[in-house]
Amino acid sequence: MKRVLISVSDKTGIIEFAKELVNLKYEIISTGGTKKVLEEAGIKTVGISEVTNFPEIMDGRVKTLHPNVHGGLLCVRSNEEHMKTLEENRIELIDMLIVNLYPFKNTLEKKGVIHDELIENIDIGGPSMLRSAAKNYEFVTVVVDPKDYGKVLLEIARKGDTELLTREKFAAKVFRHTASYDSIIADYLTEKTGEEFPESITVSYEKVQDLRYGENPHQRAGFYKNVRTGYSVVQGKQLHGKELSYNNIQDMNSALEILKEFSSPTVVAVKHMNPCGVGSGVNILEAWERAHKSDSISIFGGIVVFNRDVTKEIAEKISELFLEIVVAPGYESEAFEIISKKKNIRIIKLNMNLKLKNRRKLISVMDGVLIQEIDLKSITEEELVCVTDRKPTIKELEDLMFSWKVVKHVKSNAIVIAKGDQTVGIGAGQMNRVGAAKIALEQAGEGCVGAVMASDAFFPMSDTVEMAAKYGVRAIIQPGGSIKDTLSIDECNKNGIAMVFTKIRHFKH
Repeated sequence: MKRVLISVSDKTGIIEFAKELVNLKYEIISTGGTKKVLEEAGIKTVGISEVTNFPEIMDGRVKTLHPNVHGGLLCVRSNEEHMKTLEENRIELIDMLIVNLYPFKNTLEKKGVIHDELIENIDIGGPSMLRSAAKNYEFVTVVVDPKDYGKVLLEIARKGDTELLTREKFAAKVFRHTASYDSIIADYLTEKTGEEFPESITVSYEKVQDLRYGENPHQRAGFYKNVRTGYSVVQGKQLHGKELSYNNIQDMNSALEILKEFSSPTVVAVKHMNPCGVGSGVNILEAWERAHKSDSISIFGGIVVFNRDVTKEIAEKISELFLEIVVAPGYESEAFEIISKKKNIRIIKLNMNLKLKNRRKLISVMDGVLIQEIDLKSITEEELVCVTDRKPTIKELEDLMFSWKVVKHVKSNAIVIAKGDQTVGIGAGQMNRVGAAKIALEQAGEGCVGAVMASDAFFPMSDTVEMAAKYGVRAIIQPGGSIKDTLSIDECNKNGIAMVFTKIRHFKH
């Protein structure tokens, strides 16, 4: 009779699976809570202490760490010496291992969880058995995922055993599983001890979905989420429309990064990971109108994100446009009905009150990863330094603060023109600052009169100020710090423009 050792925290389907294994002439060994569940279901089991001839000790911390277990799992059955050793030590073979681990991740996500509880949910015996069985997959079937129970039963019923390729695939899944498990624990303890950039980084991501393709149809892609999620794209719930694409997800992420800067009713429209319109207002309708007016051309085929519920009135306006995605914390029933009349538009619901959990950003490069803190730096009006003869008015100061929140999320070189709590011109990703300013100013046109300008980095020359003055810009916000700051300051004074320095920059590459 073949033997299977079962010890699972996730007991989904385990009773039905074990019953079928018994029918297939397997003897079941089990531990603790799993043994209790199986026996209550009328399934006869052999306790782990009967196998080890040693009691479970230290509140179950030590129960499977024993030669009678690992010898039975690791024995190479084609090796005569291995088989002789088993016989001499009265160790029996274990043909199958069904294990999943203590729920460390779920415990970590519990509200109010204490450190000691987390430590007790670090599984030791489980990963050890899994690794032993996976190493010896040539002879042992190891299952860590309840979704694989059906495949195991089908192959045994048809062929008397699982196929070698199946066992190999299961072994690979085991090592992915234990690596992910360990990485979550490592990340928790690393964060707890204050290590920001340790000698090695382990991260764990779970698949959300396969994507139809990547940036282009000839590129394959998938979407994975960090196991510790908060305010982010992965928390969004799709209510309607086609599946999200790689580019959709990138754009949504960019829009949410901007939206988190604002607490007042705000709407962000994004195209190709850059904002094409941002508006705030006393209510979400006013915010929408301002965002749309910012660039009514570029918003075509874009992504629009709201930080308040979408109303019927807004939905009627949205329905007149072609948009890829609408994201909001909620939708009035009539609003949802109106928007969803368009078959393909993606409608996403996202809780905007979630906290940002992950404060590091990972960017892949060939054969490497760059890691940095997310740019959460913000400034107050009191921190601004006015360097010109004319100081900004109260309204100009409000627009300067608004434009500064936006420009930090525009690809550098970045220029934002804003007026009245809305962007009126955006220049993104140019090779020189004058080029970015030219795009933003020309887009804004007459809207520049009385507007403000934000630059993500300092002006190395006075040429950007000269251009802004010609269009009627009245105030500028920029980091300062150039050895030629006086050229820009003098040009502002010459044209009656107020300029404030932030003393920080916001490059976005």
